[in-house]
Amino acid sequence: MNDAEIIKVVFYTFFAFLLMALVLILFFYFSRKKIIKQEIEKKNLELTYQKDLLSAVIIAQEEERKRIAQDLHDDISSKLNIVSLNSHMLSAPNLTSSETDEITNNIIDLTTKALENSRRIAHDLLPPVLEKFGLNAGIAELASEFNSSQSVKVNYQSQLNFDAVDGYKHLHIFRVLQELMNNSLRHGKASEISITFDVINGVNMCSYADNGIGFDISSEKNQKGLGMKNIEGRINFITGTMKITSNINKGTQVLFSF
Repeated sequence: MNDAEIIKVVFYTFFAFLLMALVLILFFYFSRKKIIKQEIEKKNLELTYQKDLLSAVIIAQEEERKRIAQDLHDDISSKLNIVSLNSHMLSAPNLTSSETDEITNNIIDLTTKALENSRRIAHDLLPPVLEKFGLNAGIAELASEFNSSQSVKVNYQSQLNFDAVDGYKHLHIFRVLQELMNNSLRHGKASEISITFDVINGVNMCSYADNGIGFDISSEKNQKGLGMKNIEGRINFITGTMKITSNINKGTQVLFSF
């Protein structure tokens, strides 16, 4: 092989390597570009999901505020207005003893009812037992309230000692269970509910189950319901994860961490 042929072989070999290098560079460039695009799309989906969860919680809070405002207007304000009118009537001249007694009894009756309603509204906002004695006592009282209805039996057990420092998380956990229990009773027609707190693989977990009619978990309508989004939003706020299992006529099971 003469020098010209050697140079030719070297040239073609170098050119082949150069071409391969170019192909590899282009391959990695477009692959990386595709990966970056997929990561951006994933992040956008996550942001959209987070916004949906936050929106669901805000909507639920606004609905709660409307309900409380309505209660204050219909129950408390109306009763206090009548109390005010009755109080002015007491200053009227020539009232008989029986009329005075009747007006006084009306005032006492209305103020008692207004006080009871204001306590109920305050309890709905933040159950006193939850604030004073913690999550364990709050859930125990919630279970007792449901049991007193005689329409459902709630079994509650906890192997955890809830730290008082995490009070803001506990309120979210309490609201999640409240929503789940209301759903089990109202929609699931359940007669038994089980709530268990335990540590699984070093993680605080809550296991919830009912024997209700269940629902189709794959249904888009069920996945996008306000109640479900509200629950997911609260679990997200306490940096937890949640898994829901449900089948028609086989009840519903929910497992979430916190």
